[in-house]
Amino acid sequence: MDVRAEIIAVKLVSHSQEWAAMAAAESARLKAALGDLLLRVEHIGSTAIPGIMAKPIVDLIPLVGSIEALDTRRPDIEALGYDYLGEFGLPTRRYCRLNDPTTGERKFQLHFYALDSPQMARHLAFRDYLCARPAVAKEYEAEKQRAAKLHPDDTLKYNDAKNDWIKKIEQDALAWAAGRG
Repeated sequence: MDVRAEIIAVKLVSHSQEWAAMAAAESARLKAALGDLLLRVEHIGSTAIPGIMAKPIVDLIPLVGSIEALDTRRPDIEALGYDYLGEFGLPTRRYCRLNDPTTGERKFQLHFYALDSPQMARHLAFRDYLCARPAVAKEYEAEKQRAAKLHPDDTLKYNDAKNDWIKKIEQDALAWAAGRG
């Protein structure tokens, strides 16, 4: 099977405190594998936003000094059990995913970026904005539930269905983050 074409069902669950601990443990595993190349790791996505339902997949942004240097360390990432899928549709990103070897369910998704990537600011502003605004976070939860009802068996279509809402809130979040800075 072409790993790029894998489509999984959408499963939303109540927020779990365990996700933050999982993010921290996986960040430590990445640091042990990549050493000084890894500058820091940010927990993003719905599992990083308290109080809302999410797919039980922890998204992380590992920030590196150089994407080209990261590409030379691909075997180190794969040794941790990850599929290393390259840009996977987003230039300057390196996407990796880890499925539980027992259940086959997705556990982690890595979105590697260089430290100076503008994509990092977008992801962090969105996360921080929703964490600071629980009412908007609940709106996002409702949007996720709507998208899941439309596309329960296809995460790619699910993501597309909520994309317009996310893009609108991202603009608000970026303006909010710029005002804080």
